[in-house]
This record gives sequence, C-alpha cells and structure tokens, in this order.
Amino acid sequence: MEAHGVSLRRVIELVVCVTGIWSAYIYQGILQETVSTKRFGPDKERFQHLAFLNFAQSAVCLVWSFIMIKLWPSGSTGRAPWSSYWSAGITNTIGPAMGIEALKYISYPAQVLAKSSKMIPVMLMGTLVYGIRYTFPEYLCTLLVAGGVSAFALMKSSSKTLSKLAHPNAPLGYGLCFLNLAFDGFTNATQDSISTRYPKTGAWDIMLGMNLWGTIYNFVFMFGWPQASGYQAVEFCKHHPEAAWDILYYCLCGAIGQNFIFFTISRFGSLTNTTITTTRKFVSIVVSSLLSGNPLSSKQWGSVVMVFSGLSYQIYLKWKKVQKKRKTV
Repeated sequence: MEAHGVSLRRVIELVVCVTGIWSAYIYQGILQETVSTKRFGPDKERFQHLAFLNFAQSAVCLVWSFIMIKLWPSGSTGRAPWSSYWSAGITNTIGPAMGIEALKYISYPAQVLAKSSKMIPVMLMGTLVYGIRYTFPEYLCTLLVAGGVSAFALMKSSSKTLSKLAHPNAPLGYGLCFLNLAFDGFTNATQDSISTRYPKTGAWDIMLGMNLWGTIYNFVFMFGWPQASGYQAVEFCKHHPEAAWDILYYCLCGAIGQNFIFFTISRFGSLTNTTITTTRKFVSIVVSSLLSGNPLSSKQWGSVVMVFSGLSYQIYLKWKKVQKKRKTV
C-alpha cells in the first residue's frame, strides 16, 4: 500500500512537471511570436527591438532566482563565486538574442525547428575538433534532423506567413538560429564545468549567476549610450502598454518554466526533462500553425515529423544507455 502511494505521488509529480513546462513555454512561444509580428496601436507599429526581450527576461529571472534563494536557502559555503559566470554570461546574452532576432526573418515554427537541431553542431565539433567517434544510430539521428530542417528551409512558406515577418530572409534567419545553438553549446559546457568544480552550487545559484551577468551585459547593450535601442523600446512600451504586458508575461513564463525544469531534473533526471521539452517544441509548432496563423504545407509537416523522429530516436538511445548503466551497477 505504501509503495502504491509513492508511485501515485510520482505520477502526479510527473503530470505537474509536464503541465507546467508545456503551459509556460507554449504560452511564452505564443507571446514571443505576438510581440515579434503584431502591429500595435492605430499606426500599426511593429516592436522592432526584440533584443529588449532578452534584457527583460534576464532581469525578471535574476529577481526570481534571488527570491527563491532567500525563501529556500541552501547554505553559503562551497558555492561557485559570482565571477565564475562572466564568460557564460556573455554567450548566454548573445545566443538567445540571436534566436529572438531570427523571428524578424523566419516564422516561429521555422525557428523552433532550427533550434531543435542542437545535436548537429555538437556532433560536428566533437568529430572535427576532438576526434570523437559516434555510433551509426547517432549519425542516423543527426541525418534525420539535418535533413528535416534543410527540407523545411528550402520549401516556400505561405504568403500569409511571410506577410507577418518584418524582413523575410530565410538564410539570415536560419544563420542566426545556428549561431544561437553554437553559443548555447558553450554556455551549457561552462555551466556543467561550474557544477563539477563546485558541487554544492544549486540550480538557483546558477540561475542567479547567469542572469546577474546577463542583466549587466544586456543593460550596457540596451542603455549604454544615448541612442541605444533600449530607450526606444521603453518609449514604445509607454505608448503601447499592451506590448509591455506581453513582454512581462513572456518573462514570467520563462521564469516559471525554469522552475518546473529544475524540479523535473531533480526528481526525474535530465532524460525525462529532455523528453518533455522536445515534445513541447512539437506541440508549440502545432499551436503556432493552428492558432497564430502560420499554415504549413503537407511537405513542411513531413519535415517536422522527420526532425522529431530523429529527436525521439535520440531520446530512445539515451534511455538505452541509462538502462545499460543501471544493469552494470
């Protein structure tokens, strides 16, 4: 009976994690697309300063993580010093900004699909720089993802989708997404290094350190000189309060989503988290297509299925590795 109660609690926790991650990030995707494509006010003005989203997100997550640390302190000894986050803070500032900026040039489904191909630069760098040999199934996963993204990129988008973009330019948009992935790779590697060197550093500590430097860098970039775009973004929000609310909700969704991601990893591990976030991306594309007016052709849907087949197969391979390790212990 006690074992049944524990398993039921685990199921409820997993349902809460899935619901939290899906709700927060799917709604954040809708808001991101709204801010980047909507025309505000009687003059039908676009919000052109998308890098401001990155600054606002960093600032909100900085405050959020500070509150969480104060509410649930974990001790002050053995944690990574704030100075150890400065380099990852740079890439964590530039990378997401490029991903957001890409929405000026490609649709939201295209951006999600391109950013789902993180394994491509990882395996490419691993093979060329470090001489790592991967298995045939791993290469097959990469081939499916690369083929799907490439096919999607080469297909012509609908005129309705193109009309919503500020400056349609597929090569530039996809280029920004892949640069985003490259910077994310460095950020993730640095975070792993910090966790290894300072094992008492908690998730909220990392979130605070990353967003502390991210807020500083973004503030300098957005407000560092009189003509900086941050001032124009603030003026736009003053004249169009609807945009300001969308940005605030966007930031809160990101902070809440990180809450659920940290909880999922701590309770169920990174593999479960990867599975949840991967399926969330697929659902985001479906929601964008159905609700946000980004119709996809049958061939484009084929490319989407191809990409997520590769990602699903990758998750399955990771699961097999985990099971194999458990058997050997």
